Amino acid sequence: MILQDNLSASNGTGADPSMFFLTGIPGLEALHLWISIPFCSMFSVALLGNCTLLYVIKTEPSLHKPMFYFLAMLAIIELVLSTTIMPKILSIFWFNSREISFNACLVQMFFLHSFSALESAVLLAMAFDRYMAICNPLRYATILTNSVIAKIGLAALARAVLFMVPVIFLLRRLTYCGSHVISHCYCEHMALVKLACSDTRFNNLYGIIVTVFIVGLDSMFIVLSYVKILRAVLSLASKEEQLKAFSTCSSHLCALLVSYIPVVLSSTIHRFGHHVTPHVHILLANFYHLFPPIVNPIVYGVKTKQIRDRVLLLFRGKSF
Repeated sequence: MILQDNLSASNGTGADPSMFFLTGIPGLEALHLWISIPFCSMFSVALLGNCTLLYVIKTEPSLHKPMFYFLAMLAIIELVLSTTIMPKILSIFWFNSREISFNACLVQMFFLHSFSALESAVLLAMAFDRYMAICNPLRYATILTNSVIAKIGLAALARAVLFMVPVIFLLRRLTYCGSHVISHCYCEHMALVKLACSDTRFNNLYGIIVTVFIVGLDSMFIVLSYVKILRAVLSLASKEEQLKAFSTCSSHLCALLVSYIPVVLSSTIHRFGHHVTPHVHILLANFYHLFPPIVNPIVYGVKTKQIRDRVLLLFRGKSF
């Protein structure tokens, strides 16, 4: 580690340093090989679950509906997010391959943040889908057509890319004249900002604006959708109708909780848990990128009869 610190301090200065070094999980370097076992297992489950989900949605005609199109988008996003960070994390754990070029670091950071923003937009679109299905069922099919769903997906992607492209240029303009050691398993915006020795106030301000605009607005509209859904459900006459209506939202509610709770927990500990050791922060950060891709396919597979039956048929067919 001392050798790597020396290398990082001398290897490229100025606005375009040639190399950075990822530490992995500080303080737990001796356990990296053992830690890689659950990480690799979770990554494999995430790949298998989301690929299976995409295959089932594609091949099952009864699933060619708005709700499942959005679910397919979410599965693709989670595949991209997990494959963006996990190969490099496992290479650190298995081969001590800590080096990452500045350009590769920016690419990893761009995909990580842009697809996280895209995930937030898709969760909002899924909330709107449930709102239309429960509050305006007669207009549901006429409003959420295939072309409208495609436009929503493209608009969400455009928003994510347009907000993240400036981050690349803002990081390139900085001077990295100190240590190039990133105390993390992957590259992310604030980790790079902390290594800069030039003025980073605009980077910090832009990061706050993007977070508030994307996560804040999306969360607000999701809450608003579910307030209206709750009012519509409670207005139904019988308890049986209420349970049936609300059960259609249960999978999406689980997806929301799985996506937001680890982020809120990690952010809270990061800001207020000053006595928490660094490896806890990093383990939590890795966890909230791996947990949703594992859980969401399981939740939708268990809660959705068409998906559950199709998956059982798929694996039974392979067993003969």
